[in-house]
Amino acid sequence: MTEQLDRILAQWHAEKPHLDVSPMAVIGRLSRAASAVETRLGATFAAHGLDSSSFDVLATLLRSGHPHSLTPAALARDAMVSTSAVAQRLNKLESRGLVSRTANPDDGRGTLVSLTQPGRDLIEATLPDHLATEHSITGVLSQGEQAQLAALLQKITDAAG
Repeated sequence: MTEQLDRILAQWHAEKPHLDVSPMAVIGRLSRAASAVETRLGATFAAHGLDSSSFDVLATLLRSGHPHSLTPAALARDAMVSTSAVAQRLNKLESRGLVSRTANPDDGRGTLVSLTQPGRDLIEATLPDHLATEHSITGVLSQGEQAQLAALLQKITDAAG
């Protein structure tokens, strides 16, 4: 992959020597890394009958603490997705019995999304494997390199947003 990206950059340098194509090296590698990570994580989720979206919802409910319930809006905010995307995920998870929706006692018009026992069992079983996959991916970097990369990626995220 590195050779392919280097070849692409060399082609741009040859074709358009007056343009600075150096950002392509960063963005190209970032894009390829994200794709490779998503593939690895997806395989871990699939081994547990989940996809990344379902994992995100279940994990967000679990980490929210007892009673593992959130409003759909809070769930969308904490899972960093749109409310319409959360609604689609909730329909799928509820049909599998992994979450339930009940009336919100604090808001007569609203609902609460709660982690069911089967949902909790599934996320508890998935989480260690997910973390093992993440450790296997990031393990090629020292702790300092990981912290530096996280900070650099945050700078790119801030600039892009």
